[in-house]
Amino acid sequence: MGNVRQDRAMERSNETADHDAWPILSDKHYGALSIFRPEALLREARRQKGLAQLPVPEVCVLDPDGDIVRHLKRSGLARSHLGWACYHTELLTFALDGIGEIGIVGCVVGAPFAVLIAEQLFASGCKLLVSVTSAGQIIGRGPTPYFVLIDRALRDEGTSYHYQAPSVFAEAPNPGFLAELASALSQLESVAVYRGATWTTDAPYRETAAAIEKARTHGVLAVEMEAAALYAFATSANRAVVCLAHVTNTMAQSEGDFEKGEADGATSSLAVIAGVAQAWLSRWSPAPGSFSSRAAAEP
Repeated sequence: MGNVRQDRAMERSNETADHDAWPILSDKHYGALSIFRPEALLREARRQKGLAQLPVPEVCVLDPDGDIVRHLKRSGLARSHLGWACYHTELLTFALDGIGEIGIVGCVVGAPFAVLIAEQLFASGCKLLVSVTSAGQIIGRGPTPYFVLIDRALRDEGTSYHYQAPSVFAEAPNPGFLAELASALSQLESVAVYRGATWTTDAPYRETAAAIEKARTHGVLAVEMEAAALYAFATSANRAVVCLAHVTNTMAQSEGDFEKGEADGATSSLAVIAGVAQAWLSRWSPAPGSFSSRAAAEP
């Protein structure tokens, strides 16, 4: 019996020595289509729920913390989208001054969930997806809170490896637009936005001193949970995705942490979202408001 255990341990050791044997890295076939498609799932969900096939707004937002969604609901500004067939989330819409109708999904926390919802949003008519997630400070750029426009994300999660071959970072798609966007966001009043790298992790409670120091050696400004996967998906699928980290904390190493500002950070986050949407409209869309989806929103 002991020999059997030793043989099995040796087999596991040999597999670990061969990276090709690791499931997260092997047999991904990046150019192949998935059998399971978001369009098919949404078709069945609409059938079961009796929903009409209505497009979502062309600009949508992921709000992992849910603070923007809660602010919009408290203010009476959000309406439910009548065609959103997702089994797991609610899509709300709201009007953003000078932009038009925006879609938003709250509490989409972590890389797998974020990409699942991103896939379904783009399959439903989304053209630009903006993610604004709270983040912990790694290399400081000043007192918190402030924003980081993420230009690359350290791939310390699992989802990105299903969309892109292994690499240290997932790069933001369309670097030309990102440069324009960084310039536009730098003009915002009372909101500090820096451009830089983040570290995407699946395990926030395993942010050890050694892991944090390693992230610093890569020039990482903040740690979050979605950007690497969203950028890998966006590059693979040729989708427009912009990720921002709202740096609000130093991992609770002292009291008084996690303060996000007015309306739990919703006011500044909405200003940043408006800046992103306006820059995108200026480059790719004919006129503000042309992409609104008001007919699909509940009055």
